[in-house]
Amino acid sequence: MSGREHAATEPPFIRSILLVRERIEQPDEYPFSLAAVQALDGLALAPVTYFVGENGSGKSTILEAIAVASGFNAEGGTVNFNFATRRSDSPLHRCLRLARTHRPKTGFFLRAESFYNVATEIERLGPEVGEHYGERSLHEQSHGESFLALVRHRFGANGLYILDEPEAALSPSRQLSLLVSMHALVEAGSQFIIATHAPIVLAYPGATIYHLDDNGIARVEYDQTEHVQLTRDFLNGRERFMKRLFASSPEGEG
Repeated sequence: MSGREHAATEPPFIRSILLVRERIEQPDEYPFSLAAVQALDGLALAPVTYFVGENGSGKSTILEAIAVASGFNAEGGTVNFNFATRRSDSPLHRCLRLARTHRPKTGFFLRAESFYNVATEIERLGPEVGEHYGERSLHEQSHGESFLALVRHRFGANGLYILDEPEAALSPSRQLSLLVSMHALVEAGSQFIIATHAPIVLAYPGATIYHLDDNGIARVEYDQTEHVQLTRDFLNGRERFMKRLFASSPEGEG
């Protein structure tokens, strides 16, 4: 088995996602106006699937829709969470058809922007729930520590894990720790669907990577992603890169 091949033998819980156009009430409005959403025509998912692309390309919107269509709370948490700090989920989840193989034993939807709200809900639910997230309250740890505590204590085998920009609170070394935990879980039959900007988080061997832009969705290799190419160019010639960057900036722009 090569380093880019996948070790898991179980098929993913969600094999593909399809936009059911007959269910769309207002096709010209957001998020259905996004090229990436329009391209959801039986998009195949792997045991580890990444969505990458510029801000506004639709990564988080599609990820949220997959999560809600899978039964997760829109702000994050498990399928048993049912709270809303502010309802902001799009109608996209009602227009998706998920091709499932079998149901996961467990799962979690992690979105960095609302993780504080999830941690607060865990505290509200009491110690019977909180003990599944480690010995310390998530609020009593740093943002990065609480992310990893969630992964290490709450994530388990045969789970479906949907992660929206998990690198938001993680240092590079902690991002590597996340990959280690992911690998153990994938080996134990779990599936990950992740939106990320981080080349380290994106580096899981054998993963499927989709690039989202104004042209739709295209499958790419790790080294083809703009995130990796830009980071590599910067690190290989930082001074030259910065000189070129500042030379191209409009005069007076900060």
